[in-house]
Amino acid sequence: MNTVVVEESSDVAGTEKVLTFFREQLLSGALKEGDRLLGERELSLTLGVSRPVLREALRSLANLGFLDIRHGKGAFVRKADMAVLGDFLTFCLAQQPDMMDDIMQARIAIECQAIRLACSRATDGDLSRIGGLLTQLMETLDSAEDGGAADFAFHLALVEASRSPALITIYQSIATLLKRSHVKRRVETRDTGGIRDYLVEAHREIYLCLLSRNPDEAENKLRQHFAIGDELRRKSYIAAFTKKDLPKEE
Repeated sequence: MNTVVVEESSDVAGTEKVLTFFREQLLSGALKEGDRLLGERELSLTLGVSRPVLREALRSLANLGFLDIRHGKGAFVRKADMAVLGDFLTFCLAQQPDMMDDIMQARIAIECQAIRLACSRATDGDLSRIGGLLTQLMETLDSAEDGGAADFAFHLALVEASRSPALITIYQSIATLLKRSHVKRRVETRDTGGIRDYLVEAHREIYLCLLSRNPDEAENKLRQHFAIGDELRRKSYIAAFTKKDLPKEE
């Protein structure tokens, strides 16, 4: 029994060595996309791990989309697959209590900084694309599914206009959860009075602030949008429960 425990502990330590080595090589710039890793024998000797442990660690990196293992040629660094990372993060967050409330706080933090950067970094192409998505949002107000998707696309384009790889990557990694949130909120508020006009006006004002390249005003309008959206959702909950509690007419 003790031998098995020692071997498992050794394997875990060996795997951590491989993962740490790979991470440090990427951070230092010693490894870049397309580079080939050292051969299996040389790498196992360099890291002081067994070849089976090395193979398993490399397979894990390949499954996460960081490596491309080519039979007979070796392991090559590849650009990370955001879909895989997004799935991994979704699985982790889905197990947390009040997960969507926490995701919304992260979304607010990312978008508010992103729109400030977009005010100075957005290209004419970015602005044109966001304008097109605003039109799409206005054309899909009657559909929770299509409208939610258009709403998400508009906000994603704002983040992408920041030209910040870090903000874009983090935002894309929670994209699945954000899309669900947009659709859910459309369903929850669709019977709220004035919701159609609000959705159009709120997004139009955000877009105009971006066009004027005013970061303070743009962030302020975006924060107002989030706050009013939460208030409308709360009102929809109250209306739904009030209606439910009313006595039925005989």
